[in-house]
Amino acid sequence: MSPRSASVNEELRRRSRERLLQATVELVGERGFEATTLADIAHRAGTARGLVSYYFPGKRRLLQSAVHRLMHRTLQEALEREPRPEGPDAGREMLARAIDAILGLAHERPLLMRTHMAGMLTADGFIQCPEQQRLAQLLRETVVAYGSPEPDADYPLLRALLMGAVVAMLLPGAPMPRGRLRAELFQRYGLDWASGVPPDEEPPGGSAEARDGTGPAGQR
Repeated sequence: MSPRSASVNEELRRRSRERLLQATVELVGERGFEATTLADIAHRAGTARGLVSYYFPGKRRLLQSAVHRLMHRTLQEALEREPRPEGPDAGREMLARAIDAILGLAHERPLLMRTHMAGMLTADGFIQCPEQQRLAQLLRETVVAYGSPEPDADYPLLRALLMGAVVAMLLPGAPMPRGRLRAELFQRYGLDWASGVPPDEEPPGGSAEARDGTGPAGQR
């Protein structure tokens, strides 16, 4: 049997890594971080335990990469969903979809996202892994499409606002409603409440400003 080519080996490594990331998302979402072991993740992924340490230096870094991959895929699916945004308001619709995609993850996967946010406050901090870089690039492209004149400054601000909103949604004992946080973000960027994927609730207060994004930070 002839040896596998470099491209085949690379594809096998990519698939193994993807399976580990997917298994991490599933298990931490089901059991929590402390109750999930690296051996559990390897078993769910169908790989050897040693392969986990080969790709990732620790469980916290593995989780960050796994959640960033999930966020990137969720965001990409939202932006590419039919009908594709087009015309002069395409960038605004893309930003609305991006906001809803991230807030939606916090709503649908609270344990996973709470664990992820808590992990970034540990000594390891924020990990700039390949999955995070792909997510960052997609968010930056969304900011560009929105029409930002300074995307390198506005992208980190959008990232910070989204992270803050996720923390506020998931804060034990004092969570804020997704609709309220969405309304604040939409007003800041001058987005219509009907854009993106509105939650099954009226805008807070039902005000015209919340509905059409014409508040102080969203003058058009």
